[in-house]
Amino acid sequence: MCYEVECAMVTVMSTVATQRATADTPADTPVAPHRRTALDWRLRFGVLSLIWGFSFLFIKVGTHAYAPFQVTLGRLVFGTAVLAAAMAVKRERLPRGLRTWGHLTVAAFLLNALPFSLFAYSELTIPSTLAGICNATSPLWGMVLSLVALSEDRPTRRRVAGLGLGFLGVLTVLGAWQGFHGLDMTGMAMALLASLSYPIGWIYVRRTLAGTGHSHLSLTGAQLFLATVQLAVVTPLFTTLPSRFPLLPLLAVAALGALGTGLAVLLQYGLVAEVGPTTAQMVTYFIPVIATAAGVAILGESLTWSTPVGAVIVLAGAALTQSRTRPGVRGRK
Repeated sequence: MCYEVECAMVTVMSTVATQRATADTPADTPVAPHRRTALDWRLRFGVLSLIWGFSFLFIKVGTHAYAPFQVTLGRLVFGTAVLAAAMAVKRERLPRGLRTWGHLTVAAFLLNALPFSLFAYSELTIPSTLAGICNATSPLWGMVLSLVALSEDRPTRRRVAGLGLGFLGVLTVLGAWQGFHGLDMTGMAMALLASLSYPIGWIYVRRTLAGTGHSHLSLTGAQLFLATVQLAVVTPLFTTLPSRFPLLPLLAVAALGALGTGLAVLLQYGLVAEVGPTTAQMVTYFIPVIATAAGVAILGESLTWSTPVGAVIVLAGAALTQSRTRPGVRGRK
């Protein structure tokens, strides 16, 4: 999966729904092609890249006035509202069954509540540019975990090389040769832990929710609702109600939720259905570039040579870990 926040969730839920639909369709029954929307998929791809790339800037601006848990709660409220509206328009129903809701509760924690909160806390002490680059390490963590948890995934020389290259890029971003001078390691650890949470959640969803018979929109809407409930319980325990509500940070939180957690999910579903998950997931490699450009140009964050160079190395390694050997290549002389 691609791993800026919802990207992992989107692709897994789409795959779950597709597997179920395929299983329920007789072999001789033609499958109706996905109806194209009015906007070209390339334009929607660009919009999605911008939305997710700017998410880290929105988080940073939001934390200027609100506590990280409050930013996350607001994000989930606005995102859930968008998906609820989409479900109402399409007349989708929430999933049924206690078992399904139990698994969705865990998925909501791993794919939404935990990583969203960790990224918000990390940006109290690290630039949004670094948070965006840490997010790009999710495919690297995903490969390590999938080799352990998913028996169908097998290591190849290319993927192992990509893993090593990716983590070399992380060390470059962190300036390991300088002893990580000038970096808040707690904030960096939180951002890296957030990126690790996505593949853990992906593997959990893949193992527990495949074949449930519910649509991807229904599953994701329920998951975001549960994550909202989780943050609604936690936030009052660790924060106090703000005495004032500055407009700019409030708008940033609203944009983060409505665009980055609501509209972006719907855009990604459409892309996965129209052009396939492989092409749709390429948005992952644009996110840190946009996040870095936005942080430097708009927030005035500093940028040393090691940050963009390390980011390129991370993305190259991540691309290698996602590559697959083409049929017939193995064993060819």
